[in-house]
Amino acid sequence: MLLLRWVINALTILLVANLLPGFGVASFWTALWVALVLGLVNATIRWVLLILTLPINILTLGLFTFVINGLMIQLVSLVVPGFDVTGFWPAFWGAILLALISSVTNTLIRDGVSRRR
Repeated sequence: MLLLRWVINALTILLVANLLPGFGVASFWTALWVALVLGLVNATIRWVLLILTLPINILTLGLFTFVINGLMIQLVSLVVPGFDVTGFWPAFWGAILLALISSVTNTLIRDGVSRRR
């Protein structure tokens, strides 16, 4: 299940790179690395930032989370070679697209697993 989600996230990153100018991925292997590093960054650094920015997040009704997600994407683009994000706005819109597509695919995977049981 974890491998399936990893591959789907990599494919989602490739899709967003094809849809969004300023958001580039060199290859599928690069997208796999991006998905892995983004998952690690989201599991560690993102939670610290969410706690530190909790008052702003409350005031914006959670919309500031997209800003944090965009910053995490920019951070990953600095670490993973072959993954290029040309600025904050492509990272911001990429974060929104990734969240939307990931929520749909996670729902489909969850429904598929629950039907098999």
